[in-house]
Amino acid sequence: MIDLRAARAEPDAWRAALARKGAGEAFDELLAADEQWRALVPRVDELRGRTKLKGKPTPEQLEELQQVKEELRTAEEELAAAEAAREAALALVPNPPHDSAPDGDSEDDAVELRRSGMPTELAEVKEASEVGRFELERAARLSGSRFGFMVGDTALLAMALYRFAIDRVTAAGFLPVLPPVLVREEAMIGTGFFPTEKSNIYELEADGLFLTGTSEVALAAMHMTEILEADALPIRYAGFSTCFRREAGAAGKDTRGMFRVHQFNKVEMFVFTTPDDSWAEHDRMVALEENLLQELGLPYRAVNVAAGDLGAPAAKKIDLEAWFPSQERYREVTSCSNTTDFQARRLGIRVRTESGLETPHTLNGTVVTDRALLAILENFQGEVPDVLRAYGAPERVSG
Repeated sequence: MIDLRAARAEPDAWRAALARKGAGEAFDELLAADEQWRALVPRVDELRGRTKLKGKPTPEQLEELQQVKEELRTAEEELAAAEAAREAALALVPNPPHDSAPDGDSEDDAVELRRSGMPTELAEVKEASEVGRFELERAARLSGSRFGFMVGDTALLAMALYRFAIDRVTAAGFLPVLPPVLVREEAMIGTGFFPTEKSNIYELEADGLFLTGTSEVALAAMHMTEILEADALPIRYAGFSTCFRREAGAAGKDTRGMFRVHQFNKVEMFVFTTPDDSWAEHDRMVALEENLLQELGLPYRAVNVAAGDLGAPAAKKIDLEAWFPSQERYREVTSCSNTTDFQARRLGIRVRTESGLETPHTLNGTVVTDRALLAILENFQGEVPDVLRAYGAPERVSG
């Protein structure tokens, strides 16, 4: 959640920033709810003070006390309702975008930062599912649309890719983690995926659990409500998990092949660090992602995502988009976000410093997903990058 005290101090600046995410009205509603709550607090405190009598009360004082207690009960109910309204309003206000995030509200408004490699030119272009073996029709009979089996050489290539990614980020100081993929609602709320992303999340209603669309949720909530020690930062995790997304609102988008599916695998970086170091950490994580794509030999470009296209938790996000010959365009394969203090504040995570308890910053960055596998299959049409053979990948993938 946002720092409400800071927002009260500079409401115009916060409103202008949040308006770039389309959240100016939500911010105004929060300030109104907050003002109503703050107006009730002194009244409740005053009534509570009047219930404390010294010595043996007189009959008149007892009568007055009963009246005060009734007024207090009503005032406390009003305060509780106002507090609930304020918390609900606060949950709807996203993290304001960083000044360097460009204006706009769609992927077309992202600003290209740089490119690496030239778009692959092929005499005959085959889509990834035509190069590898995915068994899409059989998966559809089993699970419905937007699912697929990975079979044979394709499965071996995928596992080599994940292991390669984990090896590289582990060497860069990230601790490997295999996290739970089922979490409680407070983890989804705390990381900022609820309420805005709830339509994309699978729910196990009978168990009160949700399937996560990224290991970011579990890795962030791993330290929920904890006080971290300053000398322990940065804490760097690399999670590997199967992820799930309902893809609500994606009807008609990327219906062919395995590009947009309900279930996929991902290696994810997650970092807890200090506010002073978070932007340098963001640059470092992006560089790691780029190094991996360069080692794989994939042509890609880096883009700065527009403010209005950022998710609720992110202040800034850099996407890396690999070239897909079958689509003749760059498509996102990794991303890296700085969520500043937004998630840690919602999760109740603090760090003990010399000046007292402070809120750390958190960052998340995709290392690889199955989309990187698709990019490899399309750009090399079955040939496998040498770097993956050490991790068990075949020399060539056959469908």
